[in-house]
Amino acid sequence: MHDADHPDHHHDEQGAPHGAGHGHLHGPFQKDHDTAPAGAYEMLEEAIRSLLIEKGVLTAQEIAAQVDLMDSRSPALGAKVVARAWVDPAFKRRLLKDTRAALAELGIDIGTLAEFRTVENTPKLHNVIVCTLCSCYPKMLLGVPPAWYKSLAYRSRTVVDPRGVLAEFGVELAKDVEVRVHDSTADLRYIVLPMRPKGTRGWTEADLASLVTRDSMVGTAVVAPPVTPAASRRRKAG
Repeated sequence: MHDADHPDHHHDEQGAPHGAGHGHLHGPFQKDHDTAPAGAYEMLEEAIRSLLIEKGVLTAQEIAAQVDLMDSRSPALGAKVVARAWVDPAFKRRLLKDTRAALAELGIDIGTLAEFRTVENTPKLHNVIVCTLCSCYPKMLLGVPPAWYKSLAYRSRTVVDPRGVLAEFGVELAKDVEVRVHDSTADLRYIVLPMRPKGTRGWTEADLASLVTRDSMVGTAVVAPPVTPAASRRRKAG
């Protein structure tokens, strides 16, 4: 769905514009559900779905089963993966090297339509995910994307002004932190491995997962330190 101009699918902070109309991200910026009338893509999807059923390629039941599977996915699944990577360095290495295989270790099936790649935030590098031409998103790990992810403002501005977009999400990064933008495609989806916050030493995976937000796995947020002192919640993390 994307052209071949960006084979590595990521841009630095000086990335060239992808199309015109780089408007500001006016509020409500993080509205999760688009209530506008069905657009061209929705109408196209309905037409293709009806044709596939009519031609016997798929049944309505098979399509419904896949929709149910997709609807069952949520950011909690991705948070579980992040928490495991935080407490298990060997798993983290496998996740960064071969995301699909590492997810399979946890019994997570991401299908075969697209490859997944995990990119790690560090004190000197912050990653953010976008799809400049449509709305490719790691749905099999994070569930349905929020409306702002699909908006033209986010898709167009993130590659040319990532710091400005992140600031609108409340993420202020030091000048010496590199911001790297990864452009998702129909063939390759990304997930961000955020940095583990301070004050969580000894926490269980479940407690750690409760801190991880959807936006932190897209790169438009960082995982905030816990409000409750770690000493009061500390347990053996394995």
